[in-house]
Amino acid sequence: MKAIVLGAAAGGGFPQWNCQCQVCALAWSRDSRAPWRTQSSLAVTLDGESWAVLNASPDLGSQIRATQALWPHRARHSPIGTVILSSAEIDHVAGLLSLRERHPFDLIALAPVLEALDANPMLGAVPARRVTATASAPVTLADGLTAELFPVPGKAPLYLEGDDPQLGSEAGETAGIRISGRGRSIVYIPGCAALSASVRAQADGADVLFFDGTLFTDDEMIRAGLGEKTGRRMGHLPITGPGGSLPWLAGLPTARKIYIHLNNTNPALIEGSPERLMIEASGVEVAYDGMEVEL
Repeated sequence: MKAIVLGAAAGGGFPQWNCQCQVCALAWSRDSRAPWRTQSSLAVTLDGESWAVLNASPDLGSQIRATQALWPHRARHSPIGTVILSSAEIDHVAGLLSLRERHPFDLIALAPVLEALDANPMLGAVPARRVTATASAPVTLADGLTAELFPVPGKAPLYLEGDDPQLGSEAGETAGIRISGRGRSIVYIPGCAALSASVRAQADGADVLFFDGTLFTDDEMIRAGLGEKTGRRMGHLPITGPGGSLPWLAGLPTARKIYIHLNNTNPALIEGSPERLMIEASGVEVAYDGMEVEL
């Protein structure tokens, strides 16, 4: 089994198009310590021919062009046979519009996510066979891989959350994805608001874990003067601070633990920064576009 990180950043990418925070400024200057990243997505294959894409980021078109394994082999062809969605957030579904040119594929998600897509008539142009996954029930993919979606603590997408959103919901608006094949597994959780028992159990059984690394500290965006919400209010567990994910990840027996979905304000994006060094000293990696993982 092979996975390629198509994009490692959170919504807006890195550097974010309208941001000159300290972290983005380093990226805009093309400093080699802060390489650019597109919005979070993963591609996985078992046979090297058919690929499953996990989350269709707004950057999907450019991600496909940058990844030779996903190039067409003939007229009107694509190796992408499946797209699996962990949520209906814009940065996870807008790339579906780049897949509308009459190439059939399976689109798999939990019911609340597909319901959100069904409510948007624009997405009716996408020629996908929609498959409603049952929580924690394996779905067989074309090349012999299996996918399992499991609810994780989160919330409804920003455009649906209203004035009083339910935070930490495990009703299926936010999911983790387990991809398995030939006795090995990858777990992908790009958004997670809390370490529930199910999240811990799924992570314990993975060979590779890609986990929510959105913010280094919960109040990161507030302190930077760039927002009014904490990470937890946005549905993302911070890396450090009370209840942060790093101590938990450091203790996991999982062979490889990788932060993904990093916000543009996160100093862990900077190679050699104290924050990056802290993460790496804990045995955890930071994802980058084009990163490959083979099992």
